[in-house]
Amino acid sequence: MELIPWATVGIVVMAVVTFALGIFGSRSVHTTSDFLVARRTIGAERNAAAISGEYLSAASFLGIAGLVLKDGVDALWYPIGFAGGYLLLLMFVAAPLRRSGAYTLPDFAEARLGSTGLRRLATLTVVVICWLYVVPQFQGAGLTLRMVTGLPFWAGTALVALLVAVNVLSGGLRAVTLVQAVQYWVKLFAISLPAFLLVIVFVANQEGTRRGLAEPLPPRFEAATAITVGTDVTLDVSRPLYLHADGVVGGQRAAGTVYWAPGEHSVGADTELTFPAGSDVPVVLGAPTDNASWLTPQDGGGPSLFATYSLIFATFLGTMGLPHILVRFYTNPNGGAARRTTLFVLMLLGLFYLFPTIFGALSRLYVPQLLVTGTTDAAVLLLPGAMLAGWPGMLLGAVTAAGAFAAFISTASGLVSCVAGVLATDVLRRGALNDFRLATVISALVPLIAVMYFANLSISQTVGMVFAVSASTFCPLLVLGIWWRGLTATGAATGMIVGGGLAVLAVTLTVILEPASAGWLSSVTAQPALITVPIAFLTMIVVSRATSRQVSSEVSRILLRMHAPDRLGLIRDRDLERFGFVDDPAREDPPRSNGPRHHRPAGED
Repeated sequence: MELIPWATVGIVVMAVVTFALGIFGSRSVHTTSDFLVARRTIGAERNAAAISGEYLSAASFLGIAGLVLKDGVDALWYPIGFAGGYLLLLMFVAAPLRRSGAYTLPDFAEARLGSTGLRRLATLTVVVICWLYVVPQFQGAGLTLRMVTGLPFWAGTALVALLVAVNVLSGGLRAVTLVQAVQYWVKLFAISLPAFLLVIVFVANQEGTRRGLAEPLPPRFEAATAITVGTDVTLDVSRPLYLHADGVVGGQRAAGTVYWAPGEHSVGADTELTFPAGSDVPVVLGAPTDNASWLTPQDGGGPSLFATYSLIFATFLGTMGLPHILVRFYTNPNGGAARRTTLFVLMLLGLFYLFPTIFGALSRLYVPQLLVTGTTDAAVLLLPGAMLAGWPGMLLGAVTAAGAFAAFISTASGLVSCVAGVLATDVLRRGALNDFRLATVISALVPLIAVMYFANLSISQTVGMVFAVSASTFCPLLVLGIWWRGLTATGAATGMIVGGGLAVLAVTLTVILEPASAGWLSSVTAQPALITVPIAFLTMIVVSRATSRQVSSEVSRILLRMHAPDRLGLIRDRDLERFGFVDDPAREDPPRSNGPRHHRPAGED
């Protein structure tokens, strides 16, 4: 509990810095162009830092370390997929999407296929994906604030939602870009510095390294440990174990010494378990029970081979269709800058994802009690205090807490900004600055209400669902829309409905089904991308072939604009046509020297 005051200070400092950056970034915000596309003058390096800051969510900062702690090497596909998805984005989407002139995914759908119906479907899909993604950010922030400050869950969540809304309202994408760029470096510092110091402590502690992770034994409690289980859980025990229990164990009331034979044992919520020093650590059902299995792929009850390949599909292809990431490429001046931005993002993410893996491995030795409660997402927050006594551990805990808070704020800000832009341009449709502000309030309020009703959803589970839905809808639309002239509006809409519908159905079944009783079906529904993505692609191709008469005579001109080199000057930004940003009299700042010049009247070729 000594961590609490120090971590609270870290979170408060991060909140003040975020608010100050938002106000600073809003000083030059006067028009809807500033709010929606940041004037299309963000440089590649700064935009890459902003994208990285936005992309590194709670699932990255907290969830990956927790997954490595629980699942071992099988969990390494998460950081590989999260970073590797940008390689496909670099190769197939980034530059053509920017050259298309579309400023949102619905706008791309209409610009490429000329269908207002498809645009409305894309708008609905954007809102669903972003709200699904922002819910775990609010949830994780509320849980972290409750653990660190003692605030009620609802109060912590509402506080974060308010800070996000104020951040976006102050200056839209222009202000959010500055906040997220700074927060990437905050998150990198908050996880890299503790990781380096904790590795030094681990190596220097010879007594703690005599029994390493490579030994084929279960993790163990080095000292007598008392744990309170917060929710009902089923534990897997590999060797006979004696412990003291006070609560419900195996469906019966227990108050004293309990013997557990190898196998599964259920524990009720609010049960206190006390393990003697040197005893093995039981793990949540489905996780590897010993270190040898933990270090071996596809061993020890971890994710199945199907789930692993499906996860690869979801993370590699889902990144390509995340609306709040793609909208950022329109803030680049041209397609070449968008490609350079993606390359920088790959480097920044690759650097960051080295460190959650270190936290996950060390946590198996120093905070194994998280394997009993299943709250492995807390590993990053608790590890410094477990390895370092006194003020050094508390100080590092404050640093990691600040980094976690930055992860919630930056990702949630990007998501709320993305939904606000889509609602303002496709629902309110007037494009006035006040419309964006109203849409921002709605975009933050709806997921805040949802969090109160779905507070028990796992962060990593929810984010995995988002990537599966994204990979099954926007990924095929973008890939085929950019690289295949035969795609039709009917084919695209049908593929999105079929792929997205199956992914949402799988999400629903995952929430409803009990994994232990559903068997192989739970594995399929938890990671459906290996099935839903090929079906979405195939549906789009087959239906487009059947409706080939719908292919527009303008398709060659549209594809030429997307694939022609920037120096030919074929880019025509659709926001100029629709909203006439260039003629906005409120705009005071002159265009930057390295940015694009838009002196044409809106709508002129």
